[in-house]
Amino acid sequence: MAAPSAERERRRFGQRLLTDPARLFQHNAWDNVEWSEEQEASARSKVQENSSQLLPQDKQEEYEVNAKRYWNDFYKIHENGFFKDRHWLFTEFPELAPNRNSSQNGDSLHEFSPKEESNSEGLGRCENGHCALETRTEGQLNPSQGTAEVCTEDLAAQEHRELNQRDGDYPGSAASYRVLEVGCGAGNTVFPILQTNNDPGLFVYCCDFSTTAVDLVQNNAEYDSSRCFAFVHDLCNDLSPFPMPEESLDIVILIFVLSAILPEKMQSVVTRLSRLLKPGGMILLRDYGRYDLAQLRFKKGQCLSENFYVRGDGTRVYFFTQDELDHLFTTAGLEKIQNLVDRRLQVNRGKQMTMYRVWIQCKYRRPTTPQP
Repeated sequence: MAAPSAERERRRFGQRLLTDPARLFQHNAWDNVEWSEEQEASARSKVQENSSQLLPQDKQEEYEVNAKRYWNDFYKIHENGFFKDRHWLFTEFPELAPNRNSSQNGDSLHEFSPKEESNSEGLGRCENGHCALETRTEGQLNPSQGTAEVCTEDLAAQEHRELNQRDGDYPGSAASYRVLEVGCGAGNTVFPILQTNNDPGLFVYCCDFSTTAVDLVQNNAEYDSSRCFAFVHDLCNDLSPFPMPEESLDIVILIFVLSAILPEKMQSVVTRLSRLLKPGGMILLRDYGRYDLAQLRFKKGQCLSENFYVRGDGTRVYFFTQDELDHLFTTAGLEKIQNLVDRRLQVNRGKQMTMYRVWIQCKYRRPTTPQP
């Protein structure tokens, strides 16, 4: 009989540790833990229970109208102290590293680095549905407040910017490698990129729905306007302009951001972002998967629609399946490079507490040749 693969053996070990508390609490985290049928059924039951009572329509509209205020309040309270820098960023997304690796291994999912594990005693710090590790931008970019009224001056300014873009006069126009992070928050992704990648041709754009968040980025000592441009942007408002022209970006980053957008607006958002990519450019995404701990912790009365919830602080979050994300990206004309689900067991040894996290990681590329 053939020996079991390393992957199969690792998953078997993961199952054994679930029944052995002494072994379990010797470690901080386990990657790709395979769920049993009973565990999946229990998660499904919890979701059915917490979504059995939907918020009234008038309350849902209130959260939509006041979305920006809720995120501004979040950053006024937490500033940059709630979420941690992402030490896994360059392992999972080597496209952001100095060597600009474009091989795009579609099978990688990171192991925790020693530095990341050293902070794992903080696991379990959740406030209003925000979990401190890996969920810094659980949607800093939020849905627009209906159809925005745009004054004549705004339209004139937009037309001026568009003319300048066509003439090649825009921030980062001289760069050879351009990256945009959507929903940058306090800069926990932007600044590691700027610190790590010393490519002189690199230029990083970052935007957020929250004015407070963008202020935090611009006022950071690491902010360098010669390599970075931070701006406020309402992604769901088609009249809200980008500072760069279409087909100018190599990378668009969406980390725990798409999940905060009203589900019926997600397709137009992804399609609009895809137009910013050069042929061969990619969207990199990491976001909540279905039955993540954060979804299971919601109570009745916090559900807005199927798999879409409002937290206690007024911010909102959606929990995806791989197929849903694949449909969004392929409908926008992008081709799949990676679409993986990461089921992770995190352990807080100090509190003797276990948490099952579910994330989805994707890479989708704009074709280098026009599609028929």
